[in-house]
Amino acid sequence: MRNKYRYGAAAVALAAAAAGTGVWLLRTPGSPEDTARDFLAAWARQDYRTMRTLTVDPPGDFDRWYTRFRSDLKLSGAAFRVTGSDDSDDSGGSGDPTVRFRATLDGPVRWSYDGSLRVVEHERAWRVRWTPAAIHPRLGPGLRIKAVPSRPERAPILAADGTRIDTPSAPGSVQQLVEGLADRYAARLTGSSGGRVDLVRDAERVTTLATAGARAGRKLTTTIDLRVHRAAADAMDGVTKPASLVALRPSTGEVLAVANQPGGFNRALLGHYPPGSTFKVVTASALVAGGMTADQPVGCPAERNIGGYAFHNAGFEDFGTVPLRTAFAHSCNTTFGSLSVERLGAERLTSVAASFGFGGPVDPGVPAVRAQFPAPKDDTDLASAAIGQGRVLTSPLNMATVAAAIADGSWRPPRLVDAALLPAAQPRKLEPSVVRALRTLMPAVVTDGTAKGVSFPPGTAGKTGTAEFGSGKEPPTHSWFIGYRGDLAFSVIVEGAGEGAAVAAPIAARFLNGLASP
Repeated sequence: MRNKYRYGAAAVALAAAAAGTGVWLLRTPGSPEDTARDFLAAWARQDYRTMRTLTVDPPGDFDRWYTRFRSDLKLSGAAFRVTGSDDSDDSGGSGDPTVRFRATLDGPVRWSYDGSLRVVEHERAWRVRWTPAAIHPRLGPGLRIKAVPSRPERAPILAADGTRIDTPSAPGSVQQLVEGLADRYAARLTGSSGGRVDLVRDAERVTTLATAGARAGRKLTTTIDLRVHRAAADAMDGVTKPASLVALRPSTGEVLAVANQPGGFNRALLGHYPPGSTFKVVTASALVAGGMTADQPVGCPAERNIGGYAFHNAGFEDFGTVPLRTAFAHSCNTTFGSLSVERLGAERLTSVAASFGFGGPVDPGVPAVRAQFPAPKDDTDLASAAIGQGRVLTSPLNMATVAAAIADGSWRPPRLVDAALLPAAQPRKLEPSVVRALRTLMPAVVTDGTAKGVSFPPGTAGKTGTAEFGSGKEPPTHSWFIGYRGDLAFSVIVEGAGEGAAVAAPIAARFLNGLASP
């Protein structure tokens, strides 16, 4: 742009007085490019009032041209930049400079085009001489520019075997998971829209100005094993109290089944419960890591005062002095409560609980609550925590990972999708002595302990839990059972159902026997 835009013909006036001479130089402030930049910046922020002030005699429907352009293209954003200008001598004989710009528009179709603004000197200022072509060079009376979007078909959500599970025919508990997955991975499943931009007259297409292909969504394959899920759901058939069953693959952390009864609330992942004696798996791990063995003699009296509070075994059973294995199998509260104070301490038990996922984030791909193990405040609080009471809270999902850790030898974060789609997380390897001991303690629960009377298939290991909640002299209890068999770990809870051996353990047995059947 040459300086003559600053000193145009209308910008210089000479006046001579008859009695002498005087010369005044009148200069138009700024430049055509400055006005164009201000105009385009106001357009980008939809400031039509400012645009009108930068325009010579804007028409009455000025704003409407721009609002309709935006709505017709379904724009979510727009950017404009000046790319050059033409001198008045090169502007097609109009005598006015032209400023070129590049428009980049975001909407169903992201596209760019080159436009221009005719700028004139008006009342000692540079102003846009407006026509519809100032919006787009092809626009004129009776013409509009419209986006015609096209959307890709939504990609499916699949079970591990490729069966589609985002359909009304999927089991209700699976549909709960699908809802969470569809929300979390919406961008992946939906892909991106495409379409074309048409110049139209009276709804008839004149020409297509731009096109963009839609990007198809990508399928999402979950870890759900429908056979395992059906066995879980069948095992809870007839249960009248709220219940859930979670099953995992210990070697990978893959969630194989999440069954809730009744539906409406995903208690398997979002329920917060005291774990009761199932937490003794964690406490026993801490004791063994501290030097105890499964054969080491321990006391299991019917009742014991710990920190001024009387702890007692279920039914006030007194087993005398027995190996740690037997105390675990019979779920001796007095044993594990006192040992937590005598041999562990609050800091050590808190640390071991953390290695089993307590207190840490859990992200299987859908919302899930984290297990809570608040630091014990005194000996009574510590003894309560050691037997899964007090302020300890967990979910069936997290307790399934506790059982899975013993089965595999490492605690792994649970996942419903490919690990690459989740925040990076590493498995936590358990001490070999802990694994060896717990693989002795947990089978004893089934063969000789609290779950001896339940018909489990051979090779089952587990732990019952009867978790008090609420208040009163005889508070109600949740029924728990966690366990593993081969490369399968699971957790069962039935709310307010009483003893773990009486309700949750038989459900677990039906689940495992159902899988064992052809």
